[in-house]
Amino acid sequence: MTDPALTELLDLALEAARRAGALLRDGRPADLGVAATKSSPIDVVTEMDIAAEKLITGYLTDFRPDDGFLGEEGASSPGSTGIRWVIDPLDGTVNYLYGLPTWAVSIAAERDGERVVGVVEAPMRGETYRAVLGGGAYANGNALRCRPAPPLDQALVSTGFNYVGHVRAHQAEVAQQLIPRLRDIRRSGSAAVDLCDVAAGRLDGFYERGLHPWDLAAGDLIAREAGALTGGRPGLPADGDLTVAATPGVFEPLQAALEELGAWHD
Repeated sequence: MTDPALTELLDLALEAARRAGALLRDGRPADLGVAATKSSPIDVVTEMDIAAEKLITGYLTDFRPDDGFLGEEGASSPGSTGIRWVIDPLDGTVNYLYGLPTWAVSIAAERDGERVVGVVEAPMRGETYRAVLGGGAYANGNALRCRPAPPLDQALVSTGFNYVGHVRAHQAEVAQQLIPRLRDIRRSGSAAVDLCDVAAGRLDGFYERGLHPWDLAAGDLIAREAGALTGGRPGLPADGDLTVAATPGVFEPLQAALEELGAWHD
């Protein structure tokens, strides 16, 4: 990577994610409870989500006070530099609340609307995933590459479920119809980790309806830089209707199956 501007953004994202990950790992209260809810009573926010986002935005602002922010827990400002940070301070909050290990800090940087840097810090795995546009993807310094494509019926695919009842009911119907066409389905509880697992060759594919920009910004870039294909419905980018990421050869048949099953709507 030779662009010094991207080097700066990557270094800042790595350090902010490391600090937030350490706070979440080492500072989790034994009596951690729900601080607020979002889309439904089971879509929760903890005090640690809020603290981690405050840490990240404060750290980045110290070095780049005029950049914009989009954060899950409310950080939002347009900025004036063309750089916007897209932050999920704790992806996998319910896992974290229950003491399960699959959660991560996700930080992406956009330049003039294009994602150029992505970092996903997974402290309980001891892994830091990173990517720069055009520079490849890495985990703890090791280059990532997605798996060679199997036939769809031998593909291991992960998904996630919404916290709104009628949405998740339809998602369960889609999964029920999709499972016989695959090797199996996994559900980790963290879209950021799932996208990185596609990049690392631990999954052949991933799909989910209802993701927000902060859920997928960093992981999408990491997956693409590892050779995966990403998108939404056929011909569209990944968005809130549908996000699909998979190794080439699995992506198109998986996307087609999801289109057939109506995975983007109730």
